[in-house]
Amino acid sequence: MKVNVGNIDRIIRITSGVVIVTFTALGMVSPWGWLAIGLIVSGILRNCTLYSLLGINTCKR
Repeated sequence: MKVNVGNIDRIIRITSGVVIVTFTALGMVSPWGWLAIGLIVSGILRNCTLYSLLGINTCKR
């Protein structure tokens, strides 16, 4: 699996994912908020499928 998510992008994905999932668990956001788990997973794995399709890479070489 090719890495295409840089450090800053990774931090933003994980942080925003945790916040959205927390709000969803507290009932402050609709059940669609559970999809934010995908942000957390892509941040941890450092791979984004959409970035791969669009040819985007935020990693420094």
